[in-house]
Amino acid sequence: MDASENPPLIPDQRREQLVKHLRREGVLSVQQITQLFGISHMTVRRDLAELERQGLVFSVPGGARIASQVHAEPTFQTKSVTEQPEKQAMAREAARHVHDGMTVYLDAGTTMLTMIPLLVEHAELTVVTNDFTAVERLLPATHLDVIHLGGLVEPANRSSVGRLAAATLRQLALDVAFISASSWDLLRGVTTPSERKVEVKHAAMAAASRSLLVAGSSKYGTFGRYKVASLHAFDEVITDAALAGAAAEGIRAEGADLRLVSPED
Repeated sequence: MDASENPPLIPDQRREQLVKHLRREGVLSVQQITQLFGISHMTVRRDLAELERQGLVFSVPGGARIASQVHAEPTFQTKSVTEQPEKQAMAREAARHVHDGMTVYLDAGTTMLTMIPLLVEHAELTVVTNDFTAVERLLPATHLDVIHLGGLVEPANRSSVGRLAAATLRQLALDVAFISASSWDLLRGVTTPSERKVEVKHAAMAAASRSLLVAGSSKYGTFGRYKVASLHAFDEVITDAALAGAAAEGIRAEGADLRLVSPED
């Protein structure tokens, strides 16, 4: 596109063209966009902010990218060493919803594991989980009841999935379900590359009086092949404060109760 040889586009036309370019290129810098459309850096920033509010593009340092597909989830070993301060902040926020005597579900994931020291402070708590590491860490807490779902074992993520795990959940009444996500965005909601995980997450949400999504901002703007739920299906969405401001505005505009937390909280 040569801006000097084309009539000026109205903002909606320009943004539509920008999305098309990003779908083809994947990532564009602010400088590239200014040259493509013959517009100022300030105009580019406004366009990107509006598109991010709509969930169509996602900011990166110095530019923007289109949503990227996740074909496989990271292994437990990979996840366990990343973004620890952010995970601890999300865990503290999530744990505020837990009270003595509750029955809670912890979805598999390293963010959920950081909640365990906070859960063991409670009395008469029942913790339901499909995560083998969570069960291992809860074993010393003999004052709690712990239920593991069983089912098909997924070794890479140290969890159980599939029909049998979901069947156990259908026999339970949960006060709150904490759901993890390896990929999420505004348009597609929570998704996963693993079909076997969908039924378990659905069953946990159906069994719970309240469902909370706990997912890091680094996973925002990615999607898997299988949809779990829209963001507004959750009673609350908890993520870290690194989520772009425009993205947060768009999520809230869709009716989701979004909570942003930081390690300093």
